Amino acid sequence: MPIIVNLDVMLARRKMRSRALAEAVGITEQNISLLKSGKVKGVRFDTLDRICRALDCQPGDILEYRDDRD
Repeated sequence: MPIIVNLDVMLARRKMRSRALAEAVGITEQNISLLKSGKVKGVRFDTLDRICRALDCQPGDILEYRDDRD
């Protein structure tokens, strides 16, 4: 998939654990784990908004596009 999720990188930069992010965002740790692994097909904009607020970042800091045709 050409969309790469860098949530684990942002968590490390902010020195935050998945549990703390899950509590701040209002979703389960399991859903944070699924997001980190890229095993989700989509994410709601309101969830992305809450993640960005909690991590003080932009969506582009978390999501990256890589052309996989190469």
